[in-house]
Amino acid sequence: MSLASQPVWQRILTNHWQRRSALTWIVWPLSLLMGLLVQLRQGLYMAGLLQRHRVPVPVIVVGNVVAGGAGKTPVVMAVVRHLQARGLQPGVISRGYGRHTQDCREAHADSPARDVGDEPALIKRTTTVPVFVARRRIDAARTLLAQYPGTNVLVCDDGLQHYALARDIEVCVFDDRGVGNGFLMPAGPLREPWPRWVDLVLHTGTRPTFTGFTSSRALTPYALRADGNRVNLATLATSGQSLLALAAIAQPLAFFMMLEAQGLVLAQTQALPDHYDFHSWLCPSDKDYTLICTEKDAVKLWEKYPDALAVPLTFTPEPAFLTALDALLTPLLDAAQHTTLSSTHGHTTS
Repeated sequence: MSLASQPVWQRILTNHWQRRSALTWIVWPLSLLMGLLVQLRQGLYMAGLLQRHRVPVPVIVVGNVVAGGAGKTPVVMAVVRHLQARGLQPGVISRGYGRHTQDCREAHADSPARDVGDEPALIKRTTTVPVFVARRRIDAARTLLAQYPGTNVLVCDDGLQHYALARDIEVCVFDDRGVGNGFLMPAGPLREPWPRWVDLVLHTGTRPTFTGFTSSRALTPYALRADGNRVNLATLATSGQSLLALAAIAQPLAFFMMLEAQGLVLAQTQALPDHYDFHSWLCPSDKDYTLICTEKDAVKLWEKYPDALAVPLTFTPEPAFLTALDALLTPLLDAAQHTTLSSTHGHTTS
């Protein structure tokens, strides 16, 4: 299989965090310090010394406790689509990781990823719901609700450790790495100790290592160009085109393997750092390559190479996950509606 290796530093770090080696124990004292800082910060919020901000609609946070991507954004989009199917009006808030701006702003369908972040740009293009980014997620939440007052539930992309935003439902996402060696950073991959209380655990990989809901993921049988035109992967596989596959995601090799499983012969692959902006990237000129990438990468790559092909990912949580989510969300929606009606009634009669 002609798969490019991940960057050396990334491969070493990933391997280091998956097992307990001599290096693990050397940096383990730093992990103890990390644990103390995490506990102190959590304690300050619990004691009310650091303020938590609440908004008048239910907030669902989709995040993880492991450094690096674990498939959160596909989960966010699946949750949003489910809420839309229920007839709700969801909105999405995010920090907008990797963007070059610092303000609070709305992501539009044509917003450059450098302005809003690649994941918010992708969420907006694929779901069409209101999406706002801000350094403080509470600012994004308040601005979204002010501009779209019909929004009745917010989904926060990432932010499990952003305690300043009060949340009603926490969804913790894990891929096949699980919790790695179980240590906090830098000895391990954990941002905070696990296990910890969350409402729902969802596994995005194929080999769950502990109890939680499962899911399935597969590439669509077609790729998209920037203009929306589709190219069937079966046709592409027999076209004889020289394919250069790119992936700037947490698990690039998984994407390359999924492409090859679709029958595509990859002439070359490039695994780039997660959230890579492609600003300085140039397509090799020695061959007439057809570029093929993920949807997340396409929102940046299309600015320079509009003929690049993006292969969407179909992500499907098991039905029991959505049932459990509904069971948690429905009473929150009822309570929010009751509060709104009571407030309106009180204002009218005063």
